[in-house]
Amino acid sequence: MSEPTGAIDVLVVEDDFMVARVHRAFVERVRPFRVAGAASTGGQAIEAVDRLRPDLVLLDLYLPDMFGLDVIPRLRTAGHDCDVMVISAAREAETLRGAVRQGVVDYLLKPFEFEDLRPRLERYAARRRRLLTTVVRGQADVDRVLAGAAVPAPGVTLPKGMSVETAELIEQALRDADGSMSATECAALTGVSRVSARRYLEHFTAVGSAEVSLRYGVAGRPERRYSWRG
Repeated sequence: MSEPTGAIDVLVVEDDFMVARVHRAFVERVRPFRVAGAASTGGQAIEAVDRLRPDLVLLDLYLPDMFGLDVIPRLRTAGHDCDVMVISAAREAETLRGAVRQGVVDYLLKPFEFEDLRPRLERYAARRRRLLTTVVRGQADVDRVLAGAAVPAPGVTLPKGMSVETAELIEQALRDADGSMSATECAALTGVSRVSARRYLEHFTAVGSAEVSLRYGVAGRPERRYSWRG
């Protein structure tokens, strides 16, 4: 699997060629995700996972050769530990319960828009990063990993309209930066808008987690640049 600071490889499993193209385009718009390949049947999905070793599988359930949920145990039997996010029109409660029992990381109903998929991918990326990098010092660390955004870090309260997932993306960008960065640079790295990046950066500055400096150019306003204080 990819390193936590690298790309997250995705396999798109969808039998409709045009729908698969849309899903691929959506995924490619969210950093650090990239589409490693696509499959249109359950058999192709199993072969593609074996060959490509993706981190995440976007799995349709109504496949020509088998029901999508039957793909998952075959992947586990073959020793693959990739995560699975179901993307399907299946609304039956039993199907949802079966997906939960199979350990899927999320379940998104068709049809959907980019803004429906994006926060789910961001949430997955944040939780995956916690799983790969967390140091368990006590129960609170375990709870944060298992519950994801439902259990914020002790003492951390975000202003209304801000999400834990996006805050973690911005924080990671700041931590990984070689020096300081502008809101524009941060937006380009994380895939959020410049306005959103600026809002989170200013929040981190206000609570003392980041510090801001001014860079003066030839003309115009000085550029605000941010760096993580940790």
